[in-house]
Amino acid sequence: MSRAADIIAKLAVPLGACVVAAQYSLYDVKGGERAVIFDRFQGVKPDVVGEGLNFVIPWLQRPIIYDVRTRPRTINTVTGSKDLQQVSLTLRVLHRPDVRKLPAIYQNLGMDYDERVLPSIGNEILKTVVAQFDAAELITMRETVSKRIWKELEARASEFNIKLEDVSITHMAFGREFTKAVERKQIAQQDAERAKFLVDKAEQERKASVIRAEGEAEAAEHISKALKENGDGLLLIRRMEASKQIATTLSHSPNVVYLPGGSGKNGEGRNQALLLNLGRQ
Repeated sequence: MSRAADIIAKLAVPLGACVVAAQYSLYDVKGGERAVIFDRFQGVKPDVVGEGLNFVIPWLQRPIIYDVRTRPRTINTVTGSKDLQQVSLTLRVLHRPDVRKLPAIYQNLGMDYDERVLPSIGNEILKTVVAQFDAAELITMRETVSKRIWKELEARASEFNIKLEDVSITHMAFGREFTKAVERKQIAQQDAERAKFLVDKAEQERKASVIRAEGEAEAAEHISKALKENGDGLLLIRRMEASKQIATTLSHSPNVVYLPGGSGKNGEGRNQALLLNLGRQ
């Protein structure tokens, strides 16, 4: 029993040393990450280590883990347009490091490469591109401006081994004077559109009145022609139709009990009798 304990005691130290050595010699590279190896004698090795469990020599070598997934970066700047209007811009940049160039990135820029590079070159490109457009063009040609910024920023970022996935303007604001001028212009345009609508409406009403007057004149001409050809017969028919409608209305009214009779001049009694008879029909 004591012999077994002596053997275990003798093996404990070497086994512990092996466990510690294994712990410091193995490292894990997770999904979306890559590693660069720094060697105390050779410096940064040119190879990039992929995902999975990897081995290094303890103390002599050290892994540097990079996140190589696409990440967003916001760049803010205030600059002037071609017509000397003050413009406040916010640019969103989706970027990632060039995986093959990670050793060079670590040697030249370190781990915070995006913090060192993107704000400076982003402000430089924004000021250069915006100065080529008027304030009005920045509003109406926003997509064109974004594409030009993207193209020039991509070329500059490639010099630092940074790849850009997307570049877009998320916010654009102008100075107070320009904003007031735009508002006044919009109000003037609205007033002009309203005045144009009123003119068009008046013109349509005038045309409708002319057409209506022409129709009434044509109807009067037809009636006059009919009277000349047929005498007073048409008028008599119209009078009879009107009398019939009046008699019908009066006969159904609860407030009318009878029509006063009589045989006054011009045959009023006969007309009243005719009205009653027409109403009963």
